[in-house]
Amino acid sequence: MKRERVAEDVYVFYSDAYAQAAAGVVLVPEGAIVIDTLPFPAETAEIVRFIRDQGLPPARFVINTHFHGDHSYGTYLFQGATVISHRLCREALIKFGEQRLAEAKQFTVALQDVVLRLPDVVFDEEMHLHFGGRTLRLCHLPGHTSDSLGVMIEGDRILFSGDAVMPVPYIPWGNREQLRSSLASLLAMKPEMIVQGHGEILLRGEIAETVESSIQYLDNIECRVNEIIKRGGSEAELRKIDIEACGRSRIPLDGLVSQLHQANLRALYQRKRSRAY
Repeated sequence: MKRERVAEDVYVFYSDAYAQAAAGVVLVPEGAIVIDTLPFPAETAEIVRFIRDQGLPPARFVINTHFHGDHSYGTYLFQGATVISHRLCREALIKFGEQRLAEAKQFTVALQDVVLRLPDVVFDEEMHLHFGGRTLRLCHLPGHTSDSLGVMIEGDRILFSGDAVMPVPYIPWGNREQLRSSLASLLAMKPEMIVQGHGEILLRGEIAETVESSIQYLDNIECRVNEIIKRGGSEAELRKIDIEACGRSRIPLDGLVSQLHQANLRALYQRKRSRAY
């Protein structure tokens, strides 16, 4: 597992096992604030050990940026911590969290010990967490999923975006228009750094261009899918729409972005076709 120090007391951890998923830790003398967990318990256990090795009390808070397992399945390892999420995250976990976890365990031995942990504290639009002299602003950033949120570490202006920002926007579980709006709102927040839900950190000089290109990508795939539907084309034609033709590179996440891109196209196509009938 890769670890990167991005500020005096802020660390980012990356999964080696699944799509460069990211999690964060803010260290303060009173304990730690954890932002997301990693996909597999063995990876998240390393974060638990890291906090302990700093001579600090166990984590006091865990923030889940959304309900997806690659960001939340390790939450149960932080016993005694208060878990914070958007209200819709808790509702999603109650509605189908156990079923999704049971299905995941059927195919992934590494998840056998995972226990679903529900959030203790929820909010709707915005929440501020003050702890150990630190202030974190939690804000709703829907689009990747309806419950997605971002965490701004005030002072350092470091934004943990969850999957609202990724090497390619990803919407099969969410909504293109909502994600487009959330991305636009990020620029007004003026972050100095963005920790993406997956992939490399974005520094100040590349944030505006990256966010704007993500918005353009969402517009491009909408246009391409509309063209196919307008002429009565089939879903199979989506395979001809290359990710680079829509403005994003095929290189990040070891090429996984091309699969995510195709999933975006299929989701848009199916939604638009279903509305047509």
